[in-house]
Amino acid sequence: MSTSTATRIPGNAGSSVSRAVQRVTEGPLGAYQSAVVRIGISATCLLFLLRELPHRRELYGPDGPWSWDMARGLLSSNGAFTVLMWSDSAIWFEFVYALTLVSAALLLIGWRTRLASVLFMVGVLSLQNRSIFMGDGGDNVIHLMAIYLVLTRCARVWSVDARRATRRAARLAEGLQPPRDVVGPLLWGVLGAVLIIATVLGGLGGLGGTWWLPAVLWVLWLGNGAWWALSRYAPGHELRTLLDVLANLAHNVALLVIMAEVCLIYATAGWYKIQGSRWQDGTAIYYPLKLDYFAPWPGLSGIVASSALMVMVMTYATVIVQVAFPFTLFNRRVKNVLLVLMIGEHAGIAVLLGLPFFSMAMIAADAVFLPTVFLVWLGRMVTLGRGRLFSRPSKDGHTVPAQRGPAMDEGEAPRGGGGKGHTLVG
Repeated sequence: MSTSTATRIPGNAGSSVSRAVQRVTEGPLGAYQSAVVRIGISATCLLFLLRELPHRRELYGPDGPWSWDMARGLLSSNGAFTVLMWSDSAIWFEFVYALTLVSAALLLIGWRTRLASVLFMVGVLSLQNRSIFMGDGGDNVIHLMAIYLVLTRCARVWSVDARRATRRAARLAEGLQPPRDVVGPLLWGVLGAVLIIATVLGGLGGLGGTWWLPAVLWVLWLGNGAWWALSRYAPGHELRTLLDVLANLAHNVALLVIMAEVCLIYATAGWYKIQGSRWQDGTAIYYPLKLDYFAPWPGLSGIVASSALMVMVMTYATVIVQVAFPFTLFNRRVKNVLLVLMIGEHAGIAVLLGLPFFSMAMIAADAVFLPTVFLVWLGRMVTLGRGRLFSRPSKDGHTVPAQRGPAMDEGEAPRGGGGKGHTLVG
């Protein structure tokens, strides 16, 4: 019996490893979670840029206290990337700001998501690195998530790309040839020309010689072109399958990094709070509530600050939740409870302290841990509400809701439909 058991254990271990490898490479995990992160981060950035539109020149542009020469001197030493250092022209700044706005909107709705995510990353890095003293913790989260989203396949659901892929799959199922994609190759060519010019002129590496950004952009551009060519002319080729595996692996690794990043944020914040005397005696929440700068609703802040018990409970609860959250990932129910508490905490910060964009960014990052069942239910509720809102009356007086099919990621061939439905920038 011992010999039989000894011979079975390596086989079981090998089978487990093979199943794990297959699960990581056969498809992108967390489709709904990555879509929520995409929507939340892009919406946060878009709303912030729209709110600061009248003050954009003071924040990131030529009228700010952090002048172009001062920014150039700092960037030459820290190596941060920003295209705003390519020129000190006000027209160039307005173009970059508008491009960031547009890319955030496109990423929000999921149109040409791969392209939109790259432009969004470039825009966010350019604005934030131009004036690094203008940001807060929420800006840091957006900064990181903008980089990670480039590597994810975050448009499998809840995106324009997904709806386009659904229509393409339906046409293939009916034996019809889907319309040829013209926009994808055109965008790919334009971006290639820009990439070549920027590389030759030395603008991609930043003033300090950042190496990773040019490498990422070139890999994405060349990989996307190879993906499109193989999908159109050799859909069954092994290289096409290899690119699928690499894309799935990159997505899953990026999703894991996002989870680790969120855990690291809460762990460090919680453990640093434990070392503070005001957090130890339970009065830390009181002081920001009494600052006029962080009191958009003075009456509400005064009510909360006037209750010593409420202040103590909120102070200790904040520390406990932040320290404990990384350890609750091993228990789904406890993790979901703490996730609700953390989202509620950020909602309270948005209302009581007047930090809505910081709270939105953190809630969007927290969404990576939301259960798939809840997100599917939430999607159905949104679809149902949209159908009731935009329903049209029929001839017999009943309402006809809008119809939609299952969602897919642009760039993924429909099952059983061949591979010629691929688009270039997706």
